[in-house]
Amino acid sequence: MSDSAVNTENPLQIEIFPSRILSPETAQKLLSEVYKVDGILRVMVQGQRLPTEVGFGPGTGEKVEHPQRKAIEVEGQLIELKVNVGRLRLEVADAEVKEKVREVCEKVFPFPFEFREGHFMKKKATVTDYAKLGPNADPTLLGMVDPKSGDYKNLIFIKKKEEKESEDEE
Repeated sequence: MSDSAVNTENPLQIEIFPSRILSPETAQKLLSEVYKVDGILRVMVQGQRLPTEVGFGPGTGEKVEHPQRKAIEVEGQLIELKVNVGRLRLEVADAEVKEKVREVCEKVFPFPFEFREGHFMKKKATVTDYAKLGPNADPTLLGMVDPKSGDYKNLIFIKKKEEKESEDEE
């Protein structure tokens, strides 16, 4: 996995849109298989937020124990799901990687899904990105979170095992 979304000249962006909300187990299986494919630059998981507490009504402030809010393991890293996984957006190096990802989806999903190519994540910094992140902003952050929110704590960088080992050696 590359550290930068700009390491390839013309990366492709794809969207995987399953016909169902993914269970934590299916999401873990899909992400684990996707991360085994070489040439994945960025992955963004989207879906409806899973609240930790009731936001309004008679139970305001009460803790919510949602069965879908679980920790999954991807590339040896535990990640707490904060959303019902409804779609994945990926940036990949080329068309060959795109086809490998499609094969992974066909293997993992026992139900239909849409597989689209398009532009789903920003490739260049906007004025807001420049104002919030500065001129030397990490290109992997572009389009991953709203720069106005400043909520980068929800971003999780998953590195392949080889990258972790090479960092440990340094």
